[in-house]
Formats: sequence, C-alpha cells, structure tokens
Amino acid sequence: MPFKHLFDSIHIGPLKIKNRLVVPPMGTNFATPDGYVTQQLIDYYTARAAGGFGLIIVEICSVDPLGKAIPNQIGLHSDEFVPGLRTLTDAVHANGAKIIAQIHHAGRQTTPEIIGSKPVAPSAVSCPSTKIVPRELTAVEIRELTEKFGDAAKRAENAGFDGVEVHGAHGYLIAQFMSAHANKRTDEYGGSIASRMKFPLDIIENIRSKTKKGFAVVFRFSAEERVQDGIDLQQAAVIAKMLENASADALHVSVGSYGSMQWLIAPSCVAPGYNVHAAKAVKSVVDIPVIAVGRIDDPHLADSILADKCADMVSIGRGSLADPEFPNKISEGRPAEIAPCIACEQSCISYLFDPNVGKISCLVNPLTGNEGMIKILPSTKPKKVMVAGAGPGGLYVSWILGSRGHNVTCYEKQAVIGGEFRIASLPPGKQEFSKAIKYYKLMCDKYGVRFVLNTEVTEELIKAERPDTLIVATGSKALLPQIQGIDNIRFVKAVDVLDGKAIAGHKVLIAGGGAAGAETAHFLGERGHQVTIIEKTEQIASDMPAGVRQFLMEDLVKYKTIMITGAQITKFADNGVEYEKQATAILDGFDTVILALGTEPYDPLGADIKQLVREYYIIGDAKKAGKANEAIEDALRIATAVN
Repeated sequence: MPFKHLFDSIHIGPLKIKNRLVVPPMGTNFATPDGYVTQQLIDYYTARAAGGFGLIIVEICSVDPLGKAIPNQIGLHSDEFVPGLRTLTDAVHANGAKIIAQIHHAGRQTTPEIIGSKPVAPSAVSCPSTKIVPRELTAVEIRELTEKFGDAAKRAENAGFDGVEVHGAHGYLIAQFMSAHANKRTDEYGGSIASRMKFPLDIIENIRSKTKKGFAVVFRFSAEERVQDGIDLQQAAVIAKMLENASADALHVSVGSYGSMQWLIAPSCVAPGYNVHAAKAVKSVVDIPVIAVGRIDDPHLADSILADKCADMVSIGRGSLADPEFPNKISEGRPAEIAPCIACEQSCISYLFDPNVGKISCLVNPLTGNEGMIKILPSTKPKKVMVAGAGPGGLYVSWILGSRGHNVTCYEKQAVIGGEFRIASLPPGKQEFSKAIKYYKLMCDKYGVRFVLNTEVTEELIKAERPDTLIVATGSKALLPQIQGIDNIRFVKAVDVLDGKAIAGHKVLIAGGGAAGAETAHFLGERGHQVTIIEKTEQIASDMPAGVRQFLMEDLVKYKTIMITGAQITKFADNGVEYEKQATAILDGFDTVILALGTEPYDPLGADIKQLVREYYIIGDAKKAGKANEAIEDALRIATAVN
C-alpha cells in the first residue's frame, strides 16, 4: 500500500492515535477577544478531523491573560472557558480524531497593546522582534505560573481534551527559561541547563499531579533556535532526555524563535522538510514518540520521514490549511488532488498580523476559515459560463463553477495557462507557485472545464458563443507612469525578462523595487548580472511577507545588488535615469533598463460588454490590481454567487 507508514496507529502514552498525521497548533485568531470558542473555530478544526487527521493540536491557549500572544487567543485561564471548549472537543471526537490543547504563555514575545501591561520574562532582556524590555519575574511569580499551567491542563481535561501540549518552543516564556539567549538569571531558574530546565520540568510535574492517569502530555520545543546563545542540537539532545525522564509522553520538535522569525514559518525558498534532521537527532536519544514539523506538505515526503525513522509522526501545518482532507485524499488514492501549500505566507501568517484582516486563511484554498460560512453546493440551474483569462482567479472560478455543475469554458489569450502566477513561479525559490496552477488545472479537468488557448475574448466571440454568464479575469498589465522618456523602445519589462521574452545585458538597472523588481534582481543576480535597483519608497520589497523578504534580501546582498531607496525617478535616458533624493542625481552606463513600476487593471472588454450577457462579473486584477490571494478570494465569492 502506498504511504502505508502514514496510516499506522501509534500511542502517545496510553492515548491511541489512528494514524501518524498531525494538525499542529497554528494561531488562527478565530476565538473571541475574550478567549471564548466561536463556531468559526469549531468549524475549522472539525473540517480537519473529518479530513482524516489522527491528532489535532489546538492552537495556543492562554494560562494567564497577561501571556497572550495574539488578540483573540483561546482562553484556558478560567473555568468559564470549559463549556465552549467541550463543544469543540465533542465535535472533533465525533469526527474520529484525538484532540489536545497547547498551553502557552508568551513571556516577552507580546506587546502592551495585546495584554494591557508590560510583558514579563525570566530576565529583563528585550525581545528581538518587539524591542520591548520585559519585567523580570520573581521566583514567587514563577511558582505561581507553574501552578497556572497545571490548572490550565486540568481545565483542558475537564473540557474533554485527550491531553495537552506544553509550548516550550518559538521563544515564548518556557523557551525563554530554557535558553541562555533570554535567561540571564543567577537563581535556581538560571545558569546551567539543569537550572534553566527547572521551570518546564516543574510544569510537567504539576500537570501530572492535577490530571488523571492516561492524560497525554506532549512537549514542544525548538531544537535549534538559530539565535546567538540559543538552543542548538547538542543542547536539544540533553533537553529531550530530561523531558522524557520527567514523564513527557511525546516530543514535538520545532525550530526558531522571534529572533529568527523567518524560520518559524519558512517560505518556499526553504527546502521542504528542512527541520527533519532535528527531529531525527532528538529521536536518536529518546524512546518516546517524536513529531517532526517544518514544510512537510507532500505525502511522499511525509511517508519517507516515517519510513526512514526520522520521526514517529508528522505535522502537516500549512498543508492542512491548504487542504483539510489531506489524509482522506491519500487513503482514497487521490494524492494528486491534494490542494498544495505553496509556502507563500500571504494568507496565513501575513493575514494573522494584518490589522485589516487579523485571521488566517489560505491563498490556494480560500475556504480555510470559512468552512461553516461558505458552502460549495450544486447549482439548481446549470449555466453556460465563459471565463476570460486563465490566471489564478480565472482558474479557481472555473473549477469551482464546474464542480457545481455549470458548463464552463475558460479562454486564455496566451498559449499557456497561469497568467502572472506562472511568472511568479520563475524567480529563485518560487517554483512552488507552479503547483497551484497544476492543481487548479487538474480540478478544472476533473469537472469538465473546457480550455481554449491562444484566444482572447472579444465582443464577436461573446456574440457567437452566447454565454449565460461572463466572468472577466484578464488580470493586469505593467504600469507605466507619466515620466519623461519611459516609452523608450529599448526598455524591457520585468515580466518579459522572467519569462525569457527579453534578454538583459550584464549591467542592469531595475526601475522599481517592489516584489516584482526585487525578484527580477534576484533572478538576474543568481545568473551573474550586475544589478542596481532604484525604488521611491524607503524599503525594497516592502509588499512581501516578512519571512519571504528576509531570505530575498539576504540573497540580494550576497549578489552585491546595489539598492537605492527613497529615490524618485524624474527622467529616463537610454542607459539610465535621473532621480531626486535630497538632490538631483544621475544613474547611467547600464546595458539594460528594466521597468518594474507596478501594475494596473487590464480589461480589454470594458463595462459596455455586460449588455451582451445576462450575468457579468469582473474579478481580481482586472477589477483592481492586487495580490493573487485577493483575486482567488474574489473568485470564490463569484463562484458561489452564480446560481
């Protein structure tokens, strides 16, 4: 049987799990601001239990309101939260999965805006991310927090959870005690590794004293913090043995802290399974189950990790956001139909910290977070639908409409599908994006969507085909601001360089340092070109997710890319530009000038075309230039609106 290792049962302590597939804890912000469970939260976790995952680890649950890391964090610091949590555990159990709660305190990795007071920590050492200096905890307060962790575990038991996961990873409070990076104490809680481990070991003992025999205790920690003086693999081996001896039932081996944020949720440029070596190192020194995590989003990779005895279970994190039915599709022989995580970070972590959104979703699968609110139902009156454009929005709306029973034809003026999303997969480290295109095409084929390539939708074509519904998803085109000299025929567009339609010389000037310009610079730098970027804002690639940008900027520096920011181009010349930055300056002597100054909507049909059809929609960049996730969310809205 293919993937046979994934579906072996396993015990975490006395708790039997039906398979080796885990939904790890990922902050959703789906709870209320006061920490209560919502129907959205229940629907989200229930979908993944119904999708076949053996173990659900619920995201961070606060043991103290002053330890919250996100505004809408689930509460376990009071008995009043138990009834709502019982509703959640009952729903997950009814769908065949086991469920444990991750108990957590942020320590210094939070802000006064979230908790209403100054953060606390083992030592008054500022957080690398927030830059806030916390208040140092007293020994009495530490013992009080130990009790609070045990009390939260007892509440979890009363709420029907099968166990708890103690969050000792990612630089939060427990990790701060464990790590010399954050712990500078000289009392019984600091100094040697044995003293730094006193707090987490006391917590486990406290949990055991307050919960029944058979209640599972998992401990999560970062085996490599990737910060100066942080936990490394050598220390991790010692820590793992200490945790096993303290009666932990399983170890969940993660990576990073807020001081190495880019590794916590690694983007597509980081290899899948990048943290498996750490799980393997921990597994080699303990006899209890070890859970691996870190861009494990492919069933072949997941199965090989188990087959090679690198770990005993695998966490499918963002992969479970992209497809809650990941296990079911494998067991049913449909692994090709798994919606892929492309590690873009646009709708998961970026949405979580976006004040205009604040809750996670998924670019590839915008149903994530909307499981109970949006339903894909069969049409009561199938229609003939014409979709203009086979970019991400056009592909997504096509397959959803096809799955609902509509007769869909998707037209694309190019010889290939994918639109700008295909171009986005061409820079270094972005090849994962092509998986989404392939997946959408597979689903379109499954539901009978017909494709017509090398064909632009025109008024004549609409009149000839007479569709009931027209959906315009023609995307965007390069923006050319009114700057003197910009219409020079020698200049090339970034998209054409990436697509191989234009060849750049050795010395290149890229006008525009947003994502498109920066990724084009990365593409050329890898190939040995000498690249200069000029950007009007103060930061290169400011429109990228933080983790993606971090790795990109490291490579641009490695390739000795010259980056001029805060510079307004006032005039283009054949081989350079004139610009203003405090004073007028000139950049010249370039072999190639590349334009990457943004995009604007491309709608060749115009609003008058709606008179030719009964139902007309315009979606994505064709309506307003933006990001791919916004186009796909727009596509979902329209795909469910067509009846």
